[in-house]
Amino acid sequence: MSNSDCTTGISNFNFGFKRDSYSSTNNRASTASNFSSKKGDRKVVLITGATGGIGRATSVAFARTGKYDLALHYNTATSATQQKLLHAINDAVTRVIDVALFQADLSSYDEVRRLHNEVSEQFGGVDVLFCNAGATGGQTGVGSLGEVDIEVFEKVWRLNCGGPILLTQLCLPLMEQQGWGRVVMCSSVAAWTGGFVGPHYASSKSGLHGFVHWLGKNVATKGITVNAVAPALIADTAMMAPKTGSEEQEKRAAQNVPVGRLGRPDEVAETVMWMVNTAYVTRKIIGVDGGYHPC
Repeated sequence: MSNSDCTTGISNFNFGFKRDSYSSTNNRASTASNFSSKKGDRKVVLITGATGGIGRATSVAFARTGKYDLALHYNTATSATQQKLLHAINDAVTRVIDVALFQADLSSYDEVRRLHNEVSEQFGGVDVLFCNAGATGGQTGVGSLGEVDIEVFEKVWRLNCGGPILLTQLCLPLMEQQGWGRVVMCSSVAAWTGGFVGPHYASSKSGLHGFVHWLGKNVATKGITVNAVAPALIADTAMMAPKTGSEEQEKRAAQNVPVGRLGRPDEVAETVMWMVNTAYVTRKIIGVDGGYHPC
């Protein structure tokens, strides 16, 4: 089913019209200079945290267009979770695309650099970057600042903010060289409201907002847009899992959402796709929250 490199943790796949069939592929551009000619009209999207609810939905949305090869990142996802992602992509594709899975712990800057190097070697570069991976550091519902050790702050900041900034820094030169690129961050309504997780999470996400505003202006004339989605209360995500174990819990979680229900990962994915498809929207943070936060 796959061609896996046990040293790097890369798995390569080729998806085509024949459903339920997978074959390995090694036909990938190795340098930025030959990237466009090798891939024809397909661009490359790198999605971090691709095995989670939002990551999986966004991967499927890109696959469905047939216009993108997929570089999909995960950290600790099980083999079964990886297979769930790959089957969803296979069910969605309408033309041949290349897909590769990459393992990395993005709370380590060395791992971020390794991820970028491996993606570049496989695909020749990144046209669209969706920084979706994020975590709470194992602490949620924090009642006082003293509950969160500074070491937890630092790890969450590295994963949720520092890692995405570094990955953007690494992907940007090719985007600037070719005069086209898209950068999308997955933030959170917590960046505006403080949220229910804690100060470590809220502050890490708010840092993304300042970054989007600065970089979006800086590269606006270079064919590159920089935006962020800010979801809240999205079902089928690790963030909401403890609050949606039963129908009654889900109803309680949705009580403060004006539309009266939790969001779906595919609704976040639709917003990401809109940001990628339009060239006249940049420096924007768009809430995908059912009206939870008026902005």
